[in-house]
Amino acid sequence: MVSTSLARILRSRSVTVAIALTAVLGARAGIAQPRPSTARVALKHTLPPLDGAHLSVQVVEVVYEPGGANAAHQHPCPVVGYVLEGALRMQVDGQAEVTYRAGDTFVESPTDVHRVSANASQTERARFLAYFTCDRDVPQLSVPTKPAGE
Repeated sequence: MVSTSLARILRSRSVTVAIALTAVLGARAGIAQPRPSTARVALKHTLPPLDGAHLSVQVVEVVYEPGGANAAHQHPCPVVGYVLEGALRMQVDGQAEVTYRAGDTFVESPTDVHRVSANASQTERARFLAYFTCDRDVPQLSVPTKPAGE
């Protein structure tokens, strides 16, 4: 009985040692070892109350060519933006202008009037994803507004 238990322990230790040696030798031989993934919270923001029975999401890729810009506008639904490439100048009423670069995120509420939405570069394009979360059908995701002061 004791010898059987001892044999099991030795076998399990042998298997453990064999696995460890395989990993070490594999790494030395240049065999790719799996790497753990990484995750980061890019944005956390509370959304306004929405009708949960009618939620839909649309993801729109927006590209601004060098020097490109949009006119003043609003969105009928909350928007989360994620910059993929380049840099964007953004400004909504009541807030300072901000430049977002690749890897940055931003949020716009349905009440925000988006005064500045422009490529920050005159030589490189800018590209971002806009995630619209709507609780109703909307005919347009971007609605023109009057320029400031009108």
